[in-house]
Amino acid sequence: MEVITFASADEIVAMLKVMLEEDWMGLPVWARNLAFRLACLQRPEDVELLRVAASDLRAFGPDWDTIAEELYHRADSLVAGQDLTCP
Repeated sequence: MEVITFASADEIVAMLKVMLEEDWMGLPVWARNLAFRLACLQRPEDVELLRVAASDLRAFGPDWDTIAEELYHRADSLVAGQDLTCP
């Protein structure tokens, strides 16, 4: 986890992409959530990343549905050209 904690958004997104393609369940949920959170914090305007993170949260139960909806809303707002401050 130390590697992910200090990784750049590019490195985190690349790791997540490989993980999602090769072994979707290979990373524990808490580690996935942390990785997506760190990447989204570094790239708050990355619509694709926000949507992938939201989809991943939604896949693991209702505990994170509210956060997933916020990420989807943020992505939609960015596409529509609205400037929202990050939560």
